[in-house]
Amino acid sequence: MKLATRIALAVGATVPVLVLAAGWLLLLLVAHDLHAEQDAHLRERADAAAVNARQLLRVTAADRPAAVEQARERQLYAFGLDVGIRLTGPHGTVSGGPQPDASVPLPMRARTPVTVEDGARSWRVLSVRLQGSRPGVRGTLWLFSPDTASKDQLALVRRRVVTVALLAAVTSGLMALAVASRAGRPLRRLQQRTSGLDPRVDAARLDHTRTGVIEVDDLARTLQTVLARYDEQAARTTEALTTARSFAAAAAHELRTPLMSMQTNLEILAHHPDLASADRDEVLGDLQAEHARLLGLLVMLRELGRGDLVEADAFGPVDLTEVIDASVADARRRCPTAEITVPVMPRLSVHAWEPGVRTIIDNLLANALVHGRSGDGRARVELGLRAGGHPTGSTAVLTIDDRGPGILPSQRDAVFHRFERGPDSPGSGLGLTLVAQQTALHTGRVRIQDCPGGRGTRIEVRLPVRDSRQTDIPLPAERDWLITTAGRPQGFHKDGS
Repeated sequence: MKLATRIALAVGATVPVLVLAAGWLLLLLVAHDLHAEQDAHLRERADAAAVNARQLLRVTAADRPAAVEQARERQLYAFGLDVGIRLTGPHGTVSGGPQPDASVPLPMRARTPVTVEDGARSWRVLSVRLQGSRPGVRGTLWLFSPDTASKDQLALVRRRVVTVALLAAVTSGLMALAVASRAGRPLRRLQQRTSGLDPRVDAARLDHTRTGVIEVDDLARTLQTVLARYDEQAARTTEALTTARSFAAAAAHELRTPLMSMQTNLEILAHHPDLASADRDEVLGDLQAEHARLLGLLVMLRELGRGDLVEADAFGPVDLTEVIDASVADARRRCPTAEITVPVMPRLSVHAWEPGVRTIIDNLLANALVHGRSGDGRARVELGLRAGGHPTGSTAVLTIDDRGPGILPSQRDAVFHRFERGPDSPGSGLGLTLVAQQTALHTGRVRIQDCPGGRGTRIEVRLPVRDSRQTDIPLPAERDWLITTAGRPQGFHKDGS
């Protein structure tokens, strides 16, 4: 059923109810006014007849001649005119004019007019108590007025109210249908525009011009928001699928070499059961190293995928000092011979994704422990954390220094590329890629510098420090570090591979 039809039916049903309610109130008011007019007439006649009624009671009490008594009765009825009169006293009752049957009970005291029913007829009744100065001169004067005139008028008003209600039902329904149809035109136009939209095959979106109808404009904005969210989610789904394909391609390419090496070593063990102990130990060592490399590669690829797909609601307050302490403790357990120095650091909190911040610190430490060994073969690493300035606000500056051979300036950008690693590196070539990804995800900056102490490398990461109340921080529009890293195409893996 159309909305205009629903409105027409609702109005067509509501208006007669309102008309009947107003008619009922009108009936009450008309009845009140008619009774008030009739009651005023009764009071007027009662005031005029009361004097003659007292005189008749005195004549009756004094036992005057019948002629005198009849004359007083005629005078009493003359004052009553168009109302009925009944006078009761110690010596009997006299009555005249229209009035209810004598068997109808009357209220003993009706100082204000009341209604009395006499079968099918009703009467307005007023009683006046009479009290004279002489003993025996007392009684009650009743005045009656037929209520038929008011009933006829009320019946007429009632019929007209019902007639108006029936006419109002039809008229208001048709008018409501016409008005609702005209008022619904903006909604129909919006429906026609939206019915032709298909986000799956067409990039066109709802182009709405403000109509001035608040509900229609709000609905149009809601539809635009829904379509925008659809586009956003569709883009995120496409990114997720592309990330998955890239993950599969990268894993297939990178796993091929270690798997072939492991296959070769396994064949050696299978076909040479009498292999010398030293050779067997060497083969097993190669197998363990390749297994660790495979496991590390899969973990790194998984972390890259998580960073590309993380959403803004995963961000929150992160205490950098606590994350650094936890990461250093794990690094010391993995490499107990390394010398890791952590000076006293200020407590800095950033609005960040905690697993991403932990990934930055873990991979910087792992890179420094592997490549930052000094001449004696021992890894020496020093961490630092301080507050720094920035054109757009304050930053948290994290530095990691090592005592390794350093990195040439011409190679400092390349180390962040995906699968970029040195010839003797046991890693996957994704550690510093993860650092660059998470830094970009947090709208920060990472760069490689010479170590201030001379020999070695310093890697500096700057993360913006934001107000804890600032939670609507947009993420980078493009997050495709697993697909293309630092401007390198997906097909790039390693030089010479």
